[in-house]
Amino acid sequence: MRIRKAKKADFPDIIRLAKLYNLDYADMEEDGFWVVEEGGRIRGICGLKKHPECLELCALGVDEEWRGRGWGGLLVRAVLRDVPAELYLATVIPGYFRRFGFKKAEAVPASMVKKAEWCAGCRPELCTVMMRQGGR
Repeated sequence: MRIRKAKKADFPDIIRLAKLYNLDYADMEEDGFWVVEEGGRIRGICGLKKHPECLELCALGVDEEWRGRGWGGLLVRAVLRDVPAELYLATVIPGYFRRFGFKKAEAVPASMVKKAEWCAGCRPELCTVMMRQGGR
């Protein structure tokens, strides 16, 4: 198992996993991704979406047959290590992200308010926007 930053050639697999788990959104190819690679295949993904006024951790997912190995957490830690800036996310599982230092955001950045455009199928009342202060 290896975690690394994604290359352009990885995007067909990234998009496949994102669509499989309803994690896809418009223009995801323009964002940064980290991947878990096992046996020469992409088994997990985590994205970093650049908004005009903030960065957002997004599209975290691990192929179902490879779950339960802690790879999702390793992906999150890789992003946090490589991106020490303030980071936002929107999630229906806030408890999962608290262990990484994320807390409910007091204010939602304006560019994230348009979530309905890329959170298709999500019930907004179940979604929590969280933020983690930058720093190593």
